[in-house]
Amino acid sequence: MRKRYVIEYWKVFMGNNRVIVGMSGGVDSAVTAFLLKEAGYEVIGVTLRTWQADEGPGSRCCDIDDARAAAERIGIRYLTFNCTMDFQRYVVEPFMEGYRSGITPNPCIECNRYVKWDKLLFYSRLLEADHVATGHYASVVKLDNGRYTLKKALHSEKDQTYMLYKLTQEQLSATLMPLGDYTKNEVRKIAEEAGLTVASKPDSQEICFVANGGYADYIKDNSGPVLPEEGFFIDESGIILGRHKGIVNYTVGQRKGLGIALGYPVYVKEIRSWSNEIVLGDEQSLYCSELFCRDVNFMSISWLQPGESIRCFVKIRYRHEGLPAVITAADNGSVKVNFEEPAKAATPGQSAVFYNEKDEVIGGGIIAETRQ
Repeated sequence: MRKRYVIEYWKVFMGNNRVIVGMSGGVDSAVTAFLLKEAGYEVIGVTLRTWQADEGPGSRCCDIDDARAAAERIGIRYLTFNCTMDFQRYVVEPFMEGYRSGITPNPCIECNRYVKWDKLLFYSRLLEADHVATGHYASVVKLDNGRYTLKKALHSEKDQTYMLYKLTQEQLSATLMPLGDYTKNEVRKIAEEAGLTVASKPDSQEICFVANGGYADYIKDNSGPVLPEEGFFIDESGIILGRHKGIVNYTVGQRKGLGIALGYPVYVKEIRSWSNEIVLGDEQSLYCSELFCRDVNFMSISWLQPGESIRCFVKIRYRHEGLPAVITAADNGSVKVNFEEPAKAATPGQSAVFYNEKDEVIGGGIIAETRQ
């Protein structure tokens, strides 16, 4: 009853009965479309073609055949739109440049903000729909201060708010996320009962546009002559320990696949693109008590004044449970994070996302620097 009530509340609250559902070809987006149609919405399924694999019918994240079949089974209109140029510009090129410059970017976060939501809202206006919907495990809430934010999924193991922290107020205000209170098993059961062939389809676990091999191979194959060359592994005092294969092959916190044997465990502590060096250290060297975030986006609040602080919980990667911390706004628009206890392997290029005690997203930013 609670879940159906939430959808009916959205319907009354949002007004317009037409909704554009982003359909990736997976079970989550298919069930989203089904639930909204069952609730009385006029649903239009839309797949954004973001990438075409070199072999096979399409990319891992946008299986158009499965999405079309699900839309036909549900009984809704279905459209596809080509967004490959935007995907290349906002996701693929920054992804490769990030690794070439020694950071570890998260392409899904950029895709959500600059491709999926931008395009879904654009097409919703063309199709005269007031809102869009996705199959993410999260909930959109409107706060007493009039702002919109995201609340963690009821079942934390599937929560996807970390990947969505860059969404704007305009994007959030037009978004429905019906799966915030469901488990994955419940979603699969709904799909099975609805006769959707994607009911048992496995979740995608990889970067959608890296079809074969690893991300490093993809960057090597698509970077041309600008790829960083081999360089030196050094220890924290600057002593040369050996040679590395190029900084695109490594990320902070990495232990396996380093290609160096020192007789004791070592990890990537830092990647110095300016000198083409990789600093190795022991596990303890991975911990930091402070970090700085750039490109900060706030959700539940409009901004922090320079010097203003908030106590919160901070996640430094998707599967991180989060740690208590204090965030403080700096003069240059960045945010400083001071952890109550050290955080392990905070990685430049990844994101730090801030939550309040109600599991609502305060905001987040890209990790620019860490300090022990």
